Amino acid sequence: MIKQRLSCRDFIMFVAALFYLQTMTFITGLIVYFEKYLLSLLFVMVFIFCGTSISSQEIQWMTMEEALQMRKTENKKILVDMHTDWCGWCKKMEEATFRQPHIAQFINENFLPVKFNAESQEAIDFNSSTYNWVRQGNRGYHELALKFAESLGRLSFPTIVFINENLQIIQPIPGFQKAEKFEPILHYIAGDYYLNTPWKAFEREFEGLNSVSR
Repeated sequence: MIKQRLSCRDFIMFVAALFYLQTMTFITGLIVYFEKYLLSLLFVMVFIFCGTSISSQEIQWMTMEEALQMRKTENKKILVDMHTDWCGWCKKMEEATFRQPHIAQFINENFLPVKFNAESQEAIDFNSSTYNWVRQGNRGYHELALKFAESLGRLSFPTIVFINENLQIIQPIPGFQKAEKFEPILHYIAGDYYLNTPWKAFEREFEGLNSVSR
């Protein structure tokens, strides 16, 4: 039997190949081992990113007490969504209008948004006065709801109430509002156009600007 001796060059190549195979095996093992952790990390990052995007498109509703506290540091008007538990149009406006991303974003940026149940029974301090629940038949109403709707002459739901930085009622807007109709109202109030510009003139200008931007 003839014995064949390895040259130095062949020996080095053999060692290099063996080292390469062991290294690749080790790396493959690490990839398999950490794969599930990498995927978990990826899912967490996606969840955080998407969760932030979704939350930024939802109105950050608060109570009247919270809004009155926040106005001490944020110079914003208050937007009140006056509703009741049994009001179907209130629920429809929540779904069809308030959950529109551009509506939600504009409200969050320009107002302190308040959810106010007009039949709630908690006493509320507003503008140096205390308002309470009043029983009426089997139900009742909150005195603050009556105050907000004073210029309307009756309670109607939903009613959106705009309040300025000095806690003066700008105007209550009764009834369901579609997003496309509600958007110019928000701009009209937030930009203080209501102080000097007639609504019809502003509405025409707003529609014109929107048609150009499209």
